[in-house]
Amino acid sequence: MPDTSRVIVVGAGIAGLTAALHLAERGLRPLVLEADERCGGRLKGGPQVVLNHAGQTWRFGTEHGVHGIWSPYRNLQAMWARHGIRPVLVPARGEEWVLGAGRIIRRAEVGRAIRESWVPAPFHYLGLFARPRFLAMVTLPDIFAMAAVLATLLAALSIDPLAEEQPLAGMTLKDFCRGWTPTLVAFFAGLARNALPDNPRDMPASGFVAFLRFYTLLRRDAWAFSYLPTNGGASVIEPMASVLSAQGGQVITRACVMQLDHQPNGWRVTWQQNGESHSAQAEHVILAMDAPSVEALLRANPDTSEVAARLRLPAGRRTATVRLWFDRAPRPPRSEAGILTGDFTLHNFFWLSRIYDEYIRWSRSTGGSALEAHIYGPPQLIAEPDASLLARAIVDVNRAWPGLKRHLIHSVLARNDATHTLFQVGLPDEHLGVVTPWPRLFCCGDWVRDRSPAMFLERACVTGVKAANAVLTELGLEAWPLLPYPQPEPLARQFELSMYQIRKSMRWLR
Repeated sequence: MPDTSRVIVVGAGIAGLTAALHLAERGLRPLVLEADERCGGRLKGGPQVVLNHAGQTWRFGTEHGVHGIWSPYRNLQAMWARHGIRPVLVPARGEEWVLGAGRIIRRAEVGRAIRESWVPAPFHYLGLFARPRFLAMVTLPDIFAMAAVLATLLAALSIDPLAEEQPLAGMTLKDFCRGWTPTLVAFFAGLARNALPDNPRDMPASGFVAFLRFYTLLRRDAWAFSYLPTNGGASVIEPMASVLSAQGGQVITRACVMQLDHQPNGWRVTWQQNGESHSAQAEHVILAMDAPSVEALLRANPDTSEVAARLRLPAGRRTATVRLWFDRAPRPPRSEAGILTGDFTLHNFFWLSRIYDEYIRWSRSTGGSALEAHIYGPPQLIAEPDASLLARAIVDVNRAWPGLKRHLIHSVLARNDATHTLFQVGLPDEHLGVVTPWPRLFCCGDWVRDRSPAMFLERACVTGVKAANAVLTELGLEAWPLLPYPQPEPLARQFELSMYQIRKSMRWLR
């Protein structure tokens, strides 16, 4: 174990590996400490599933859950391309909305309709009403409520919670969608729950508005995304860790950081590994853990506890992932992914047999199919026994795809720790940014306060680069540039400026 290091990065997820890679490329040799046995955070690979079927033994990788690589993830993809590790992505073809109400199941393709809408942003959701299947899912009150929906979306154009550091304190998605019908609330909540794992009454409005603006509201093509060709651990995390090692960095797994002691020339970091205590001195430390872990670490250490007691960082949510294997494919074949709303327990789904390489090979060989679905809560549901959650999931799938009933051959339930960020914008003195109140201590991650419009994987990458740049600047080394994001479509930009001026005028009148 090294006794000294110029930089220690705590956490080997996308944010931590990004920061470490950018430091290593400038000639530094960062030490990365990861508490888990695998690198990757929420993108890490999980244990293999072994399935004996059709006279053969098949092995499938697992993970926290399928991740989309969206078109606005420019800096993340540029980093992968620079190191020659950008995987061949699988373009998304369609995303289906499935609405359940007892025995009545209605469905419509919405993803392609949004990104290929003939109506320019910010009104491109109106293109859904040109789809007969979508019209069959909505009622007359839903159509009359569209005026309230449009007014709300225009209001979202008037404020940029990230750039303005506006937390919209006390407002939730339920408040934001006041005047909408339950069906329309369910639709938008279903879209947002893929990123913000909570119920509308608890989902922070600031996180929802930031989500809308980055992923869809300002540009139609922002909704375009692709999938990794296999689980995130194998496709991107392991290659990133290999490049870091080749650049002179070091990753130590099963290293749980317990103590941060401020020193005159930096920090002493103490961690536990396999029951033994280790420590190392560092000039700079970058915390790249999830928000609850950062908050707990800072509050537990005397040198940081006083300021940390005032922090209000984003919460983490427990989730569950279900994978189901069938000996036949759904008929007729529909979109490879989508959202489930209404009275379903599951919240979204992905047909892995149309996305991941090993599942595609298995499907072609056997004619079977495999589905991954996520459960984002509420907490009392997540707390149910495994058998209960699996039973609920199977009932949901049989309702949504009745042709698969009695064709299930294998099932796996995985529970994820409370690390899924419930993103929200906090006040500067309560929500940590890249630069912290403590000297030579920096943060990065998808939860970090930063004015960049980026969200989730891209936000982890961007703040990782910024944390590395903060260290490089203090050491007198060249910082890394960041790629800008595409500007809003012309009509969306015009409405954004107009709505912003209206909001400012109304504030002045008050």
